Amino acid sequence: MTARLTIIGAGLVGSLLATLLAQRGFEVEVFERRPDPRVQGFLGGRSINLALAERGLNALRQAGLADVVLQHAVMMRGRMVHALDGSTNLQRYGVDDTEVIRSVSRGGLNILLLDAAERAGANLHFSAGLTNANFDAGAITLAGHDGVAREHRAELLLGCDGAGSALRAAMSRVADLGERIEALGHGYKELEIPARDLPSLALGPGHSLAGMTMERFALEPNALHIWPRGNYMCIALPNTEGNFTVTLFLPNEGTFPSFATLPDVPAARAFFETQFADALALMPTFDRDWAAHPVGQLATLYLDHWHLGGRALLLGDAAHAIVPFHGQGMNAGFEDAVELADLLAAQPRDPAAAFSEFESRRKPNADAIATMSLANYIEMRDGVADPRYLLKRELAAALTEHAPTHFKSHYRMVSFTSVPYADCLERDRHQNALLDALLAGRDRLEGIDLAAAAERARRELPPLPQGC
Repeated sequence: MTARLTIIGAGLVGSLLATLLAQRGFEVEVFERRPDPRVQGFLGGRSINLALAERGLNALRQAGLADVVLQHAVMMRGRMVHALDGSTNLQRYGVDDTEVIRSVSRGGLNILLLDAAERAGANLHFSAGLTNANFDAGAITLAGHDGVAREHRAELLLGCDGAGSALRAAMSRVADLGERIEALGHGYKELEIPARDLPSLALGPGHSLAGMTMERFALEPNALHIWPRGNYMCIALPNTEGNFTVTLFLPNEGTFPSFATLPDVPAARAFFETQFADALALMPTFDRDWAAHPVGQLATLYLDHWHLGGRALLLGDAAHAIVPFHGQGMNAGFEDAVELADLLAAQPRDPAAAFSEFESRRKPNADAIATMSLANYIEMRDGVADPRYLLKRELAAALTEHAPTHFKSHYRMVSFTSVPYADCLERDRHQNALLDALLAGRDRLEGIDLAAAAERARRELPPLPQGC
């Protein structure tokens, strides 16, 4: 067995990793700079609701947590697209309700995972932020909110402390990790559509508690709502309490509209009245929320190296933070946790080999999902309302039906399978080229021989991998 494992960060990835490692018999210590959210309440950073897909669910299954998490999630069948005139159109993610994603609360999920880590035997320490690491001596310095520093023995460090990772900063002081941060140039602001107030009445004939709960949602609850407007958009994700977390994504600078051109609440309200009128009508606390919530920034983190020999390793957002537009940040981090736990269990006496293998396996996939997440922003804000995009989507669905062994849409591969991200990206390039070739010079599907198109897909594309 290896020496004691020390995890920096008790967020989603850190707490799941602690659970998986403790379940495999490792002695695990976890240090988190924030107070215990189970005592002080959740004090997270970016709090955009999270989309739980098959990759994340698969990781939770391995920890024995999938069923309990699903009890606190809301199914989303697809994108409900809101046009400027107020009309809506549901674009399904999958073929039926077996292929859905789920909206989960970051804070609620974190608390659930912390409880699981403690039950598995991990030791959790809060209000203990990393300030320094001596990798040669195998020691770290931690500081509480009182500013008092203390030392801790830590031969093997695992960094799960997010995009602003203190462990990454400490590693960078002794080795060049090849770090670069590419800002998107767009920011976000969170707002809310509250749950409807319902009268406290006894349930009458034909009414159920579930039905009353559904009535609390001001919008269709089983969808991710999008208001695409070209270079910007709003989205809304449902919560189990009946409210929606609304997020506006907008350029930071430049001509109207940008956050720079919305200096105050009246300007923001006027903007929403013209671009998101149907959403604004459901946000009674808009003025207060706009004034209270800061503009968050979006960027992609790239590293050339994720580890220092067998002494320290980064994973999750600490190694590869991405923009949230594919809903895969948490799912990718959970995949990291499973991969690392398995490798350490298989090579308990050689952490350097486990860390090196982890990086070689996961880095190409991290780079791929970063690329796909950036592309999905353009699809969400522009594509979902673009006739060409919709035509390609229609043809992709037809090929999925006629050539199911050789064609599956990009989104379904990413969200409903565990096919490596890098393979999804490469296959999507070939599939997209096929779609473009089949639609060359056309603005409708009429006239396309779908049987011949399916045969071409089988001829030009390799069979889908097993389990896809």
